[in-house]
Amino acid sequence: MDLSAVILADSRFPGGGHVHSGGLEEAVTRKLITHERDLPGFLSGRLRTAGALAAVFAAASAHAAARGVRNGHWRRLDLELDARTPSLAQREASRAQGRGTARAGKAAWPSPMLSGLLKETPRPHHPVIVGALIGVPFDAAMAVAYLAISGPASAAVRLLGLDPFAVNGVVARLAEEVREVSLRAAEVAGDDPAELPAPGSPALDLFAEAHARHHKEEVRLFAS
Repeated sequence: MDLSAVILADSRFPGGGHVHSGGLEEAVTRKLITHERDLPGFLSGRLRTAGALAAVFAAASAHAAARGVRNGHWRRLDLELDARTPSLAQREASRAQGRGTARAGKAAWPSPMLSGLLKETPRPHHPVIVGALIGVPFDAAMAVAYLAISGPASAAVRLLGLDPFAVNGVVARLAEEVREVSLRAAEVAGDDPAELPAPGSPALDLFAEAHARHHKEEVRLFAS
């Protein structure tokens, strides 16, 4: 795997991809997840829906970066991912992570390609900027697929006080699923953006919207 993919998947990279709970926080609030035994199903489901979508667009972006793209391609990729992300809260979270990754990426890997992408999409979705920085479809898909489960896993440790060794064991046992999702994403990396797959999870979308509402209510109560 390319070193850039390892760096971007590292929790120490200041891009923010690892801090997103991916619906885990709302699931904990609803007591749907209370123990490490509840994690495999949640993480596997997230990997094969939101994680698979992110992997597809990261792979497509890496393919575009490696081969050069015509004007407007980055914006097309970004808008197609927008169309496949019905939750406003999810879109905003992806763009916030993308903005952080872009800032760190400009310092680590400055290039005309990156400048061109950010000119077209100043606030790119996280998978789009990650894929462009990595430039290898399978590696880019692996990085974001891993982040799709590692972020919620870290949140489970933080929110529930679970044993971090046990939680990391759950993540490790999903290695083959991460690889399968990434391989499928890499296979379609060169497809027209409009034809890319659109896996989704209505439950995760609803969790994201509920969590955003709760956060706004807490801020409003605190302000008053």
